[in-house]
Amino acid sequence: MTEPGQARPRASHLSELTDVYDFLDQVRLRPGVWVRGGSLLHLESVLFGYQAALSVHGIEEDSDFSTGSQGPFADWLWTRLDMRFPSALGWAVEIERAAEQADKPALEMFFDLLDEFRASNHGAPLQSKPHRQTSSGTGQPRATD
Repeated sequence: MTEPGQARPRASHLSELTDVYDFLDQVRLRPGVWVRGGSLLHLESVLFGYQAALSVHGIEEDSDFSTGSQGPFADWLWTRLDMRFPSALGWAVEIERAAEQADKPALEMFFDLLDEFRASNHGAPLQSKPHRQTSSGTGQPRATD
């Protein structure tokens, strides 16, 4: 539910998105469009594809997500889930396991954890977002701070 005084989230065209968090906001709005069966493994694959596309097109964007057990989000998650060691299975599998134990949809738990991660100043700030600009000489957009 939208807080009073806040703009209601809306579906955006991909060209309007500025970073992975904008993309994840779109996933949150319409999960069935982006994530088959609500599977976090599918979401993890989509995020891997997002990172691959950035690399192929020479776009620099720091990402809090990586596949598997590394990256800022995963590092934060292991502590949040009281895990002594990183999981070799990765963040998607461990959130799905935790969601099953809590009898909660995995995608819902992911977004709750994502909000916690961002609020803890580990992820991109919730209010300010980087702007895309063209990098000199390449003609390719690049996310900047």
